[in-house]
Amino acid sequence: MFFVALATITDPELVPSSIAEPLGVKESREQSLLETLTSYLREKRLLLVLDNFEQILEGVPVVGELLGACPKLKILATSRAPLRLYGEQEYSVPPLALPDPGVMPPLKVLTQYEAVRLFVERARAVKADFEVTNESAPAVAEICARLDGLPLAIELAAARIRMLPPQALLKRLTNRLKLLKGGPRDLPTRQQTLRGTIDWSYELLDEDEKVLFGRLSVFSGGRTLEAIEEICDLEGDIDPLEEVESLLEKNLLRQEEEVRGEPRFVMLETVHEYAREKLQESGEEQEIKRLHAEFFLALAEEAEPRLRGSEDKVWLERLEEEHDNLRAALSRTLERGEAEVALRLGGALGTFWHSHGDLSEGRKWLETALAKDGRASVAVRIKALEALFWLTYYQWDLDRAEAIANEGMELGAEAEIDSSLAASIRIMLGARAWVGGDYERAKRILEESLTLSREADDKVMIAEALLQLGGAAWGPGDTARAKEIYEEGIAVCREVGYISRLPDFLLSLGYMCLLEGDYGRGEALNEEAAALCREHGYKRRLDYILDNLGWAALLQGDHERARTPYSESLMVSNQLGDKMIACDSLEGMACISVAQGEAERAGRLFGAARALRETLREAVAYQLTPDEEAWREPYRAKARSRLGEYSWQEALAEGRAMTLDEAISYALEGEEEASG
Repeated sequence: MFFVALATITDPELVPSSIAEPLGVKESREQSLLETLTSYLREKRLLLVLDNFEQILEGVPVVGELLGACPKLKILATSRAPLRLYGEQEYSVPPLALPDPGVMPPLKVLTQYEAVRLFVERARAVKADFEVTNESAPAVAEICARLDGLPLAIELAAARIRMLPPQALLKRLTNRLKLLKGGPRDLPTRQQTLRGTIDWSYELLDEDEKVLFGRLSVFSGGRTLEAIEEICDLEGDIDPLEEVESLLEKNLLRQEEEVRGEPRFVMLETVHEYAREKLQESGEEQEIKRLHAEFFLALAEEAEPRLRGSEDKVWLERLEEEHDNLRAALSRTLERGEAEVALRLGGALGTFWHSHGDLSEGRKWLETALAKDGRASVAVRIKALEALFWLTYYQWDLDRAEAIANEGMELGAEAEIDSSLAASIRIMLGARAWVGGDYERAKRILEESLTLSREADDKVMIAEALLQLGGAAWGPGDTARAKEIYEEGIAVCREVGYISRLPDFLLSLGYMCLLEGDYGRGEALNEEAAALCREHGYKRRLDYILDNLGWAALLQGDHERARTPYSESLMVSNQLGDKMIACDSLEGMACISVAQGEAERAGRLFGAARALRETLREAVAYQLTPDEEAWREPYRAKARSRLGEYSWQEALAEGRAMTLDEAISYALEGEEEASG
């Protein structure tokens, strides 16, 4: 094997002499050096390692001639771009293996990851007593992840351990290119700083590649070829497909697995930071950001009606893929004071945030946009208010929800709006009224909304009005009317493929069946709802459905079967911040504990649920019906009898003192012990 160092060579004509030197081959008068090399190597069986070929790719024909004339010769070339020779086999060197900072493994396992092992090794070279501890482990894992598992970046970061402990080093990684320098002086200049390494690759690009490279930094979390073509080809004078392929070959882009048959391209974050600097230097930054926002606004507005139809799963997944780009577009439009664009984008994303359970995030964006708005059209503002209302409503922040609904009503009175928009405003007001216990007002407003929706022949809005009207009828006890409404709602949703609302009707009608003792149909309706939620990725109502399934099993005396849906419901409701369902599922787990002979545990869980329910009554006019109380009372009575009055009250008090997180953890600990 012979090693040929090419890093300092910039003239392709010097390739033959660079190869000849370590072989000891000299040029003669009779032959060119390449001919002499070929004669020397023709019958020899050996391996040539050509290191750093990327800056002299014009010299590739020399390699091709040697391989063609010398059948026993093998060449291993390292390069940031392929040589594109016939018979070439590419092997991409991936970054070092990384732990997931969000799921910390045990310390012994963590230090076996390649990236962490390199970090520790290089840190000890400058600080001999360096050790990864339980306290510093999360920071070390995050440092390696933030540096994309790149060996040079990790080595340069570890060299800073002499002065900065891992936690302090992590805080300073917001500017990697400035921090990561000072490599060994005996290495090439390009390997002494992270910036130098990326500079080396960047300078190998042609002008069109450099332009596209900078523009690609506008994306966050990945980019499709369609988006690149729409956003990054400003004058139509570059070929995005060709330039993207070249950037892939030069390892400045990476291609992820295809989604929906379309490739997706990502940048390592260290490269992304460098590319952002190049975009800033270009003078094109604001125009590229504007085009980025326009593209993703168009995507969100195209997706929004489809999220209310049979294609919703595909579009939910597509928006999830672009979530980081959507966040970036929202942030930039708000920074530039483009409130109407931000409101349109936020209004279009309301159903997405709602379906995925991203209630707090959606609220933050919409509240910020509404606070900045001064000139947006009435229709745009009402659309944003509608999205904000439902995010707020399902967090049980009902005072804020009422204020949002009233603002929508005031805006609707100021300008002429279509029937569907007028109906949506009334649905908000009606929903707030019935949850607050004002059933007559709720029914009156919701009937108005239903009439407007029917006049507009808007089946989606008809379904929305029916869902809230069913609750308003059920609240005061008109169960027959409520069932009729829910049956109609199911029929409407099936007719128009309004899948995203179908689980709400199924779970509501299913729960009514449970209350009436029709456990078989009640369970079947909720099973269908659960299957739809899991298939389509709906999180927001899944905790309701799981809780219903827990009661369905419990009411049929199958305590073991009830355990799984209750525990899953608690986990989902905790993720969503849904205290109402958490109450119900805590009580369901308490009933199971009684059946298992754990009366003290049951008392604590009943106490925790009671305390939580009392806090909810301050905002929601909701209390258990006599039928619902009847489900729980036999279990409470049995636990109370087993413990005696003093111990029962003590257990209740201990449960009441728990936070929601503590109560859920306690309930799930019991589940783990029982299932183990």
